[in-house]
Amino acid sequence: MKKHAPSEEMKKDLDNLLSKLNAMEIVAKDEFQKNSIKVLRALVEGQMHSVNEFEHLKKAIDLLTLQLFKVQNQTRS
Repeated sequence: MKKHAPSEEMKKDLDNLLSKLNAMEIVAKDEFQKNSIKVLRALVEGQMHSVNEFEHLKKAIDLLTLQLFKVQNQTRS
């Protein structure tokens, strides 16, 4: 089973996808192509948002864990 890429690598890949979608939109010939690109852009931007939110959640869990250890140490003292 393949491991997940680091978040910075995922962000870079998603940013590259957005750049490609922008280029595709410029050369799109009809409304169907343009609308399809808009849908793809929304999905890529949503994925970028999810990666960012996941990083925030990881930081929050780390801070909460530190606080729990502080409380645990205080109750043992």
